[in-house]
Amino acid sequence: MTASAEIKACCTAAYASPAASWLLGSRFHPGGAALTERLIRCLAVGRGETVVDVACGLGESSLQLAQATGARVIGIDLSADSVSEARRRAERAGLEDKVEFLVADAEALPLADGAVAGVLCECSLCTFPDKERATAEIARILKPGGRLALSDIVADADRLPAALRTLEAWVACLADARPLGGIIDLLRAAGLGLEVVERHDGALERLLEQVDARLRLARAAGLGAEGDSGLIERGLDLSASAREAVGRGILGYVVVVARRPHGSAAATTGGVAASNLL
Repeated sequence: MTASAEIKACCTAAYASPAASWLLGSRFHPGGAALTERLIRCLAVGRGETVVDVACGLGESSLQLAQATGARVIGIDLSADSVSEARRRAERAGLEDKVEFLVADAEALPLADGAVAGVLCECSLCTFPDKERATAEIARILKPGGRLALSDIVADADRLPAALRTLEAWVACLADARPLGGIIDLLRAAGLGLEVVERHDGALERLLEQVDARLRLARAAGLGAEGDSGLIERGLDLSASAREAVGRGILGYVVVVARRPHGSAAATTGGVAASNLL
C-alpha cells in the first residue's frame, strides 16, 4: 500500500467510526451549522443549480445546503459506510429527491467539466494527500462564475511540533495542514480567483475543547478498559498539543471563498473581502 493509499484508508476508517461521531458530533468540522451557513451564503447558489459537497461525511452539511438554497446537492465521500448513513439521513429528512450521495475520491471527482455552480469543502483539504490534484479537480467541475466555499485548518509547518506530525495527527487534520498562503497558492494555481478570506480560530479552539472534555469523560468512565486505553491517552496528548499550538498561533481555522473566472481570463488576485485577514 502506498503512503497516499494508507492515509486515505486511515482517514476513511476513522471518520466512519462511531467514535468520530461521539467525539466530533455529526459535522466533523469546527463551527458547526453556523459556519456552514456562512459558507452557503458565500456560494450564492439558487434553486435548480447543482452543488457538490466534497468529503461530505454523514451528509449534514449537504442536507443543510439543499434546505437553505433549493439547489440539487451531490455529496461525495470516500467512505461507503458514511455515504450509506448520509442516504438514510436524507430519506428521514424527506430530501432524497434533492440530495444524492456518491462514493468517490476528491482527487478524481466523477463529474463533467463545468458541471456545477458551487463546491462546498469543509475541513477536508488538510487530509487529502494530493492537494494540488484535489483543488484542480474542484476547479475543473466548476462552471465559469462558480464558487468554491472552503473551510480548513491552517498550520505554520515550520513551527509544528513533532507530536502533530504523526499519522494520527494527519487523520486528525493537523499534520499536513497548509498555511493560509499555501491554500491561496493552491487555489490560484488551479485558476480560481479569491473573493473572501476569514479567520475563525475560535471555532477550532471550541472543537478541541469539546474533544478534550469527551476524551476525559471516556477515561473517567473506564471506556478504554476493554479496548485500547492507550488510544484515549494518545488522543488526550494530541488534543493538548493541538490546543497549545492554537494558543501559540501555529494552528488556526479559515474560510476561503474562490471563484472560477468567466471565459478564459486568468484568475484575479485583487478584490478580496476579509474578516481578520492574515
